[in-house]
Amino acid sequence: MITTSVEEAKRADRPTGPRAEAREQAILDAALELLKEVGYDRLSMDALAERAHAGKATIYRHWSGKAEIVVAALRRLKDGIGEEQVDTGSLRGDLIGELGQMCSHMTSEDAAIVAGVMSAMRSDAELADLVRTQILDSKRGKFTGIIDRAVGRGELPAGTTADLLEEVIPAVLISRLVLQGQPADTAFAVHMVDDIVLPLLSR
Repeated sequence: MITTSVEEAKRADRPTGPRAEAREQAILDAALELLKEVGYDRLSMDALAERAHAGKATIYRHWSGKAEIVVAALRRLKDGIGEEQVDTGSLRGDLIGELGQMCSHMTSEDAAIVAGVMSAMRSDAELADLVRTQILDSKRGKFTGIIDRAVGRGELPAGTTADLLEEVIPAVLISRLVLQGQPADTAFAVHMVDDIVLPLLSR
C-alpha cells in the first residue's frame, strides 16, 4: 500500500485546473461504466485507458492502480448522499428523512456496483483496506446524531447506539435493489423505519 508521504508527493505532481479535473472525471466515469459492465475482477487498466481516452501514464499519475481508482470512483459516486442534515424533532421523522435521502440517491445500478466491489474485497486485500478506510469509516456515524437526539428527547433509553443500524440498513438496501430488483422509494423508506428499524431499536 502507498505511504502517506508518497501519496502526498503524487498529489503535488498532478496537473490542476479545469482540463485536469475534466480528465480525472472522465477516468472515474469510465471506471464506473466498466464496473457495471464487467465487474471489478475483469476491469483492466488497458480497458480503462481505452474507455476514458486517456494514456495509462496519465492514469498512473493520479492513482497507483485499479483499487485506488475504483475507490475514488465510489467516493465520487457517493458524494452528496445523505449529506443534508435531517432534524424533524422526532425519531421516526428523522429516520424516514435520512433513509429517504439515501433511497433517492441510490439506484439499482449503483447498488450493484457496491455489491460487486464488496464481493471483490474478500480476495483483494488492498481494495478491502481502501474501502474500509476511505469510504466505510468516513460514513460511519450517519445515524448517530439521530439516535443521540432521540435519547435526549426520551424516545430511546440512555446508552442506545446506532451501531446496529449502520450494519443493517445498507444490507437491506442492497438486498432490495440488487437481489430483489425493486425500487427503493419513499414508501420503502417508511416500511424500513416502521417494520425494521424501530422494532430493532425497541428490542
